[in-house]
Amino acid sequence: MRGPDVPAKALDARALAALAANPGCARRAILDGAGVDKARLAGALGAPSGFGQSQFALTRGNAFEARVKADGGAELLRLAHARLDPGAEPPAGAAVPDLTAHGPEGRTARTALALREATRAGGWTLLDHPMLALDVAGSLAFLEPDAVVVHPDGSWSVVEIKSFPMLDGSADPAKVGAAARQAAVYVLALEDVAARLTHEEAPAPRVRHRVLLVCPKDFSNLATGSAVDVRKQRAVTARQLARLTRIEEIAEALPEGMCFAPDRSAEELTQAVAAVPATYAPECLSACELAFHCRERSREAGAVTRLGRPLRAELGGLSTVEDVLAAARGELGDPDDPAVAALRRAAALRAEALRTAGAHARAEAEEEALCP
Repeated sequence: MRGPDVPAKALDARALAALAANPGCARRAILDGAGVDKARLAGALGAPSGFGQSQFALTRGNAFEARVKADGGAELLRLAHARLDPGAEPPAGAAVPDLTAHGPEGRTARTALALREATRAGGWTLLDHPMLALDVAGSLAFLEPDAVVVHPDGSWSVVEIKSFPMLDGSADPAKVGAAARQAAVYVLALEDVAARLTHEEAPAPRVRHRVLLVCPKDFSNLATGSAVDVRKQRAVTARQLARLTRIEEIAEALPEGMCFAPDRSAEELTQAVAAVPATYAPECLSACELAFHCRERSREAGAVTRLGRPLRAELGGLSTVEDVLAAARGELGDPDDPAVAALRRAAALRAEALRTAGAHARAEAEEEALCP
């Protein structure tokens, strides 16, 4: 689907969190499952995406992460001890196993082995950029968290390192929420690893639902940390991922020979993308590279989802702006439908308000004519 010579774009936790936030979008599910580079596809469609981090932000983030993990991750482990497990022994001489292996499958197996060994050994262990795997709608996604910490009691914690500042102990709520949703995906993947390590002699290792968020302190390069509870995000993400239609089922409904290779003409790509149904909402603008293209098509179709999911939910079976206006005029819909009744009541109030405003305007005009 992505083209014979086009390498697959791997799914990451950020993409999975966005996919889980819009599980009804078959277009995103099939494109992500096929490894299509949606940014290149959007450019080829003539609707380039403004989504993603700038090169400057990436460079700054990488430099900050390297600083936090210097000296065997001493600073990171100190923050993990202080924010997540202050009752444990200090993390002096923590282990940092080598996770090098061939390919994502090899790295995933090496990570699972390192987690098992660290859990049995006790003490503090830092896994730098481990590789985890998570089944998503029948397709395996390989995920790479910034770090995972194994505590002396054998429990595991996810660490998210971000370059946005934490001012006076708090950060931008929107950015913290995005980091929490991303960390929740890693927690789910770690729980799968823990379940596979279960045996009769010992229960499954505990995956902590409080993750460590590490950010620059104020406007400096010094690191500070905060414990973020991701139980809600984890539950929502697990539920939404479970609702995703299996990619094989979506692919079976597509025309034979469907291809999204970026070297094809804009007309061919437009037809290919249009063959897969999408569920656009304004939230897509901050989460999907195809958002501008889907928004334009949503406008052309007059879909009410472009005005937001809450409004779409209140309108029931009225899915287009034309249907909504027709229902308000009394030309469409069941009068007993609460949505239709509310629209007609709103239309009546609007007409009454316009008549009143018109009467006032005429009275003022007549008064001005009599008293120039």
